[in-house]
Amino acid sequence: MNLSVDVISDVICPWCYIGKRRLEKAINAVDDQHVDDPHDVQVHWHPFQLNPTMPKEGIRRKEYRIRKFGSWARSMELDAQVIAVGESEGIHFAFDKTERTPNTVDAHRLIGLAGKNNCQDAMVEALFRAYFTEGKDIGNRETLIDVTAEVGLDRQDADTMLNGDDGLDVITNGREMSQRYHVDGVPFFIINNAIALSGAQAPETFLDAFKQANP
Repeated sequence: MNLSVDVISDVICPWCYIGKRRLEKAINAVDDQHVDDPHDVQVHWHPFQLNPTMPKEGIRRKEYRIRKFGSWARSMELDAQVIAVGESEGIHFAFDKTERTPNTVDAHRLIGLAGKNNCQDAMVEALFRAYFTEGKDIGNRETLIDVTAEVGLDRQDADTMLNGDDGLDVITNGREMSQRYHVDGVPFFIINNAIALSGAQAPETFLDAFKQANP
């Protein structure tokens, strides 16, 4: 079984983190079902900016959430729902630790860099973990460089890239892909360039899509 899964997501989207876990469960299930049948599942991550007009320095999360949902009480209610779902997937969301909602352009540039160095999934995972469970500001340059080093990439390479315009093409390419597939929310999954799934689908839904894409 040969599968290509393109994932359009943003690193500040909690449902994208949940969707990643559910996709992983589906891929592991494929492993279990095809023990004697070699297969390859390639996952590629593409950027989507939930807040394309976000200031470079980000916005205080409480201010941003009140502006988006009308009240802090409503924001906390939605957070509680996500926390409950996250726990069922082994993700411990710690929204109380998050002080800022960041601009994610630089984080996506690093995901692009990681893709060129065969550690893209590790970079995505590290960014999700830093933001959602450790409460780190992943719009901060030093935080991003620390995450880069954590996944085994060179700190200086990351610093050099972030100090220039290298990697901005991944933002443009991601925008074009989103337009091509009419993506207006994430996560969004494209399997073998043929089947599209929107939202953090159940593992069984991914497995059905895998079978349709590669009968």
